[in-house]
Amino acid sequence: MQILGIDVGGTGVKGAIIETATGKLTSERLRIETPSPATPESIGLTVKELVERHHWSGPIGIGFPAAIQHGVARTAANIDPSFIGLPVADHFSMQTSCRVWVANDADVAGLAEIRFGAGQGVVGVVLVVTVGTGLGTALFSDGHLLPNTELGHILLNNGLEAERYASEAVRDAQKLKWKDWGDRLNHYLLTLESLFWPDLIVLGGGASKKLSKFAPQITTRTPVVPARFLNRAGIIGAALFAEERLSLSLPRSESRA
Repeated sequence: MQILGIDVGGTGVKGAIIETATGKLTSERLRIETPSPATPESIGLTVKELVERHHWSGPIGIGFPAAIQHGVARTAANIDPSFIGLPVADHFSMQTSCRVWVANDADVAGLAEIRFGAGQGVVGVVLVVTVGTGLGTALFSDGHLLPNTELGHILLNNGLEAERYASEAVRDAQKLKWKDWGDRLNHYLLTLESLFWPDLIVLGGGASKKLSKFAPQITTRTPVVPARFLNRAGIIGAALFAEERLSLSLPRSESRA
């Protein structure tokens, strides 16, 4: 099955057509700058533009930077607060005239890594951490997802919210060297390790391809590996999520994976 996967991020909205049996892209990956302010109307128009540029009229999966409960956005990370309480699947369906399924962006990135990537076949607890504008997390136990963990918003023992301390956006804004930023990320990963005791930590997002630059700073007992799909995981996982919802004949408002 081919499904258009879309990843709504804090700086860019990306999309490609995915062959869900393999996780491979069958079209060019297109990226449009995230509009500012990132309101339901402006993001809807951006998603619509991606759909039109792909000449697409089939099912769509969207990874979205919010906790999604039964299709409704409950938080708004790096998007406009007016999304909170909005049935986003229905909203994007109206914008695109396509069937749309929406889930948390880190959750769908995790789905891609569990199905075809670095977490494939791993028994036990796998924690996927996406490092970008914020810090996203997806937690799996024997391949089963606990959705909407949103662990990028936990308070560290230094009193700071994790993603305001160790995200890639913070590294860029404060012009931190990889070593210094790696110490910050390690602080965050050690905190998660002490709470969940994962068997594997998978780092995704743009920073994952630079793991060698800060790997010496990582001191977790848990093995830490880069995501196989890097920053493509979101669009692949979004398509996989839509395929699963479609195959189960669940309504677009269903958000569990």
